[in-house]
Amino acid sequence: MKNWKPFLGLLLAFALVLTACGDDGADETTAAPAATTAAPTTAAPTTTEAPAETTTTEAPPAEETTTTLPPVVRADADLVIWADDTRTPAIQTFADTFAADNGLTVAVQELGFGDIRDRLVTAGPVGEGPDIIIGAHDWLGELVSSGVVSPLDLSAVAGDFSEASLQAFNYEGQTYGLPYAVENIALIRNTDLVPDAPATFEDLEATALALVADGTVEIPLALQENGNGDPFHNYPLFTALGGYVFGLNDDGSYNPEDLGIDSDGGLVAAQAFSDWADAGLIDVDITYDIMTESFGNGTAPFAITGPWAVPSFEGVNYVVEPIPSVDGGEPRPFIAVQGFMVSAFAENPLFAQTFVLDFMSTQEAQEAIFAADPRPPAHKAAFDAVAAGNADIQGFGLSGQNGYPMPAIPAMGSVWSAWTDAYQLVLTGSDPVQSFTDAADQIRTLIAGG
Repeated sequence: MKNWKPFLGLLLAFALVLTACGDDGADETTAAPAATTAAPTTAAPTTTEAPAETTTTEAPPAEETTTTLPPVVRADADLVIWADDTRTPAIQTFADTFAADNGLTVAVQELGFGDIRDRLVTAGPVGEGPDIIIGAHDWLGELVSSGVVSPLDLSAVAGDFSEASLQAFNYEGQTYGLPYAVENIALIRNTDLVPDAPATFEDLEATALALVADGTVEIPLALQENGNGDPFHNYPLFTALGGYVFGLNDDGSYNPEDLGIDSDGGLVAAQAFSDWADAGLIDVDITYDIMTESFGNGTAPFAITGPWAVPSFEGVNYVVEPIPSVDGGEPRPFIAVQGFMVSAFAENPLFAQTFVLDFMSTQEAQEAIFAADPRPPAHKAAFDAVAAGNADIQGFGLSGQNGYPMPAIPAMGSVWSAWTDAYQLVLTGSDPVQSFTDAADQIRTLIAGG
């Protein structure tokens, strides 16, 4: 049941996000707390790409590899694309075709993934930047505020992409990127210990606790809390009960004035986490290492984690699947999305937009990028095609289909620390309603203070 191909190399990042996912100098206002191993590109404070201000929890470590090369000089070509070493070969094939079809020269310049954002900010305004970059959606806070990326009209191709991936590149009501890959957490189940998928989270809890009671396993649910609570990994359960971090505006962008941590659903979720801790299902002391070791050696029947952890499960018969409903509500994890963005300083903006929209939006192009970097494609037909032969991709992809993009707005940087503290209090016996209410008050004060 294991059809795993590593999604990416292990890197420090979002871990707690997360942001992917600690941070590579990206917009540190949107990440989640970081993790101690590798994970996606959007982070939580230190998780994939987010503010690494309080790395108290662990989330997906980001793919933010950086280099110490001298400043990049724009290649001598009509159209210049900045990409990392993993994706450059796949993009080069389509760049060559575009060049031949249009009588142009196209250069794909290779940079460290973590260098692309910062170098665009400095090189673009002085004429040494690219026309197109690849990057993570949670870079938008910095890139848009710096004025270095241009909106893209995806109306002609939007129907080919998952709604969540499109929403990720929506910033203040405008779209700034064409998505190509999505990353998120899911439920991983030991099929020797639990042959059949639990129909609900309540079934999962009963099964897991029964396995502990009869001595079959030691840990009922390997969900990392890192000793202090982990908002990133808890988010699917939080949303299933009606909680949310920020509400959405009519245009799909996040509304920082609508904080949902102490909403009715948020407080219901806070009580549920208290109940799960009391029952022994969730343990505040489960770290990333304990999670991987316990599931990897068969002493935990379930884990909730991302693709970055799967290489640790080589000796286990497992399946990746969506987290089951919680009290009838659907779990919706944070998702990290990568895509193509067009520079506001592009020398040839029309060519840049045409290449992105007409060439890189195709199923063929999206599958080629997947072959180079196997993360669930944002393109729906491409996802269906690759998932048909890869059960892990299918499971993570299905889990993230209705996920919420990691907020890229600056207000997200005010969320992680207080929210993490609230989880720690709840999981160690404090009043859940008071803990989440106090955290929300603190977050609103921070947001108001800028």
